[in-house]
Amino acid sequence: MTQKSSPVFMILVLLFLAGSLLGQGVTTASINGLVKDADGEFLPGANVVALHIPTGTSYGASTRANGLFNLPNLKIGGPYLVTVSFVGYSDQKLENIYLKIGQKLRLEFSLETEFYNLGEVIISGKQDKVLSGNRTGAATFIDPGQVKALPTIKRSTRDLTRLDPRSDGNFSFGGRNWLYNNISVDGSYFNNPFGLDDPAPGGQTNAEPLPYDAIEQVQVSVAPFDVREGGFTGAGINTVTKSGTNNYEGSVYSFIRNESMLGDKIGDTELLVPALSYNQSGFTVSGPIIPNKLFFFINGEIERREDPGAGAFVADTDGDPTNNGSGVSRVQASVMDQIRQRMIDVYGYDPGSYQGYNFNTDNEKLLLKLDWNINERNNLSFRYNYLDALQQKPPHPFAISIFNTGRGPNQTTLPFKQSGYQMNNELNSFALELNSRYDNFSNRFFVSYNVFRDFREPFSLPFPTIEIAEGGVAYTTIGHEPFSIHNILDQNVLQITDNFSYYYNKHVFTVGTSFEYFDFFNSFNLFRHGFMGFNT
Repeated sequence: MTQKSSPVFMILVLLFLAGSLLGQGVTTASINGLVKDADGEFLPGANVVALHIPTGTSYGASTRANGLFNLPNLKIGGPYLVTVSFVGYSDQKLENIYLKIGQKLRLEFSLETEFYNLGEVIISGKQDKVLSGNRTGAATFIDPGQVKALPTIKRSTRDLTRLDPRSDGNFSFGGRNWLYNNISVDGSYFNNPFGLDDPAPGGQTNAEPLPYDAIEQVQVSVAPFDVREGGFTGAGINTVTKSGTNNYEGSVYSFIRNESMLGDKIGDTELLVPALSYNQSGFTVSGPIIPNKLFFFINGEIERREDPGAGAFVADTDGDPTNNGSGVSRVQASVMDQIRQRMIDVYGYDPGSYQGYNFNTDNEKLLLKLDWNINERNNLSFRYNYLDALQQKPPHPFAISIFNTGRGPNQTTLPFKQSGYQMNNELNSFALELNSRYDNFSNRFFVSYNVFRDFREPFSLPFPTIEIAEGGVAYTTIGHEPFSIHNILDQNVLQITDNFSYYYNKHVFTVGTSFEYFDFFNSFNLFRHGFMGFNT
């Protein structure tokens, strides 16, 4: 004997499966609501169309028996024009609707019986952004207008996430360590999987993983209600990138900074201002490949920066430390010259300069995005993100140093250039998303593959790490950087997600699955060529 499953049983199964979802980044928004007539009776079968004006993308649905409708997986931003029509009734329209990441906007329509032709009826209203049933947990949204208007020196998303009142001003939220955040770009996993240093790709080289001009919206969620968001105990930081529209658009930009733009005094004290050269330049271009159908967006950017390798310090030249002003180290130039010449003559090893050299911080970024309106019910999006970044650095300033004053550069010690190293961060990220919508259900399929390559290149030839101190205080460092001998971290991350939503009466039941695969290779050789310390 066969037995049919009851709706209650099915609902319990859906709720159980929904509770097992792994949280992922959300990239879309939704509109839901109710359509009735002037007497308050539900209108089943009414046609609801949301038109995304910039791209001509049309999203459609019909009301169910209870007059309810759902338009899920909508492109964020706007403006949207929402039109409701039903045979024998006047159309109603809502204009200038803008959607935020993860927003569930509720609308209600009351259609008037059409006895004769009337002019267009336009309804407008203002939504309370604080007290609203559309808010689904503690979250901060940074919309496109704020992204454009907010000042930013580094042109970083961190300048945007500081708007969240739970932020410490950097990347910590609610008092949690920043490695407990979940960072995503267009729904793609953008954390530092291995957990070293900075929580985002490129952080070790002071680089942003994607160009600032490619950012459409940013969402910071601390306690979301949406089952699709999770995997963090700090905050979920979700960035959605821009897409092309029916208009061809482009821009070219360049930001330049040097030492003449830095202050040189604190009160009456004059400071030694080191040389600085900084340039960040890029371009954007976007538009339709096929109007209303296929769109592209491209953002390319380069960043070049030079800083003095010895920081704001120079060696003492007069031999009298009592005359040293700001930025003059106690290290004597004559002594450093003797040490360098001794290393060359006796050991055939040149430790390099101790001042007057520069360190570079360079990166190149590229973002390519394609959006395809397959039909009214299906939209496909593809994004490729590339980052190649480097930062040259002195030896680690204090870790595992036999002298607690560290390796500098500072007012007491100056290391030689060859004891430094270059950090490299490389990223190739691919993401594909398919959003489908039907009257009673919707689906979001997402797959991404991220390739992270982090490695170091020491300046020195194979040679022991040597620390020299005077009076128990570090004086200089010579030789190989102790942490950068074959220091390699390769990471590959595959992510596959599918979320299915079913609309039943006034409820939405979401089930889904998420698969994440991490592959790591790590090599680390500490003090591979030996370590020596001398105190004079």
